Formats: sequence, C-alpha cells, structure tokens
Amino acid sequence: MTRKQRRGILIGTCVAVLALAVGLVLVALRDSIVFFYSPSEVAEKNLSPGQRFRLGGLVEDGSLKRDEGTTVRFVVTDRAKMLPVTYTGVLPDLFREGQGVVAEGTLEPDGVFHADSVLAKHDENYMPPEVAKKLKEQGLWRGDAQAGTPQAQPKVN
Repeated sequence: MTRKQRRGILIGTCVAVLALAVGLVLVALRDSIVFFYSPSEVAEKNLSPGQRFRLGGLVEDGSLKRDEGTTVRFVVTDRAKMLPVTYTGVLPDLFREGQGVVAEGTLEPDGVFHADSVLAKHDENYMPPEVAKKLKEQGLWRGDAQAGTPQAQPKVN
C-alpha cells in the first residue's frame, strides 16, 4: 500500500467517524428542540396532538381561572387568535392578565394547550423577545418612543 492510499484511507475513516458523530448528535437533539409558536401559527399549522412546543403571547384579560389545588386555566392570545391553556403548578410571581407569557408543553386532542412550564415577564417593561417579534410581525406591537421600551397597542374591536 502506498503512502497516498494510506492517507486516503485515514482521511476517509476520519470523515466517516465525523459524519457518524454529527448524525448521532442531530438524532439526540431532535427530541429536545422545542419550537415557538403564537396562537395564530398553531391554528395555521394544524399541529398534531402531543407535539411539544412553546406557546407565546399575551394572557387574555379576564381569562385566568383557578381550579382545585394549583391548577389554573387561562387564554393566550396574539390579538388575532386565542388558545386555552391549563397549567398545574405554581405560577411565576409576576404572572398576570394582559402581560406577556411563554408556556412550554403539548397540545391536547381537545384543542387545549397543557403547559408544564410557564415563563412570565421579569419587570414592567419586559416582553419575551419571541412574543414581541411575533406581535411586531402582525403589527400589534410598537415601541415606546420616549422610554425606548415596547408597549402593547390597545385592542381594536
């Protein structure tokens, strides 16, 4: 075997091992990658029940209902569509109606999103970046020119 052949075999083996490693990493990450959707996108994409994703938007005013124990029900909206959410657990201290929220969980066959984690804003000027981006794309969000912070536009009926 010549020197060129040995080098070719070594390079080929290295490429094959690297391709196998990349393939294994992608397969492992496939189950842990969670996509972000607004209620309008959930309706458009017809996501299958049981599929895990993040739902972001605003908590609809007047929608927060507390059930037995730590179970709560609320509605997440992007001002175009609404999606009911159930969550069992302790909500973040700053969670309230009319504020931005990102919930991670699965969509049930009955159309209710079952969240296993809920993230809320951390101060009065914060909106999760994903939620702000989606609202900006739909023309429902604008920045406050004086303070430089995003502000929700009033709902137009």
